[in-house]
Amino acid sequence: MLLEITGLSKAFGSVVVADGVSLSVAEGAAVGIIGPNGAGKSSLFNLITGELAPDSGTIRLDGRDLGGAPPPQRCNAGIGRSYQIPQPFETLTVFENLMVGAIYGSGLGTAEAARRCGEVLERTRMMDRANRVAGSLSLLERKRLEMARALATGPRLLLLDEIAGGLTERECEELVAAIADIHAGGVAIIWIEHVVHALLAAVDRLVVLNFGQLIADGVPKEVMASRDVQEIYMGLTE
Repeated sequence: MLLEITGLSKAFGSVVVADGVSLSVAEGAAVGIIGPNGAGKSSLFNLITGELAPDSGTIRLDGRDLGGAPPPQRCNAGIGRSYQIPQPFETLTVFENLMVGAIYGSGLGTAEAARRCGEVLERTRMMDRANRVAGSLSLLERKRLEMARALATGPRLLLLDEIAGGLTERECEELVAAIADIHAGGVAIIWIEHVVHALLAAVDRLVVLNFGQLIADGVPKEVMASRDVQEIYMGLTE
């Protein structure tokens, strides 16, 4: 198993963001996560990447306990992440942004990093924007850059946080196609998303969180048909 989360808990006073969460992700899996605002989705990513320390529980990557490992070490171990709000180095070009990820995220030398960045630009369909300054990009391009920079670190597990938010239907379709290409290349993906139809087009397993608790985990169609999910996530009461 690539990622194993067991009994993960985290609270900020009375606000519980993870309540005994246990979750396993196999090599090459594509897992979607949904849930209402405040369900603990992004906090789960922060716990996986080491930006938050759990109150209890364990996170293992390839059987290795990541407890106490800082974010750079987890990135070097194979965990890449995009953020809900894109955070590019705005004065650098797209290619230079990727080089930062490749060199500092996986310790590659300049020549090998440049080779990897070229491959990532092709896979994310951004080669024609390689020399564009990041600050001049559209929202879709920024989101693609966010994903591409994470991919440039050479992850085995890619965490995507609401990357389809704010996009048009056509832009969502383009993004889903790019994510499908990445997944086809063998990278395991965990994708948090409120644009559910985009998510369902790319994942083969769906997890639902609510108030820090995992309430459903399974085949997307079956999970979406669950009464608990309809009541908690969709607000249906009849």
